[in-house]
Amino acid sequence: MNDLVAPLGSLRLWSRAEDFSLLALVLVAMPLKYALHLPLAVRITGGVHGLLFLVLLTSLVRAIWESGLGWRVALQVLALALLPFGFLFADRVIVRAAAAPAAPLGD
Repeated sequence: MNDLVAPLGSLRLWSRAEDFSLLALVLVAMPLKYALHLPLAVRITGGVHGLLFLVLLTSLVRAIWESGLGWRVALQVLALALLPFGFLFADRVIVRAAAAPAAPLGD
């Protein structure tokens, strides 16, 4: 059972980190760029956000392969990663998937 929980716990962690970086980009860095003419804020925060998004994708693939996360759930998590505060809903989706019995890999 622990083997199935680890990838989903990792997915939850990286989903939160990626979304916080999106919020920092939209709510802090972009206003700094346009209000105070500091484009470096977006360059740095955007780079961190891009890296965290790639880590989220890697964690998502790992969850699909190692814990049998269904494709529908994976696509929901991916779509929610594009929205600010989407991690709140993605977290529910991941927890619900962890509580459900393992589905075949074709799902």
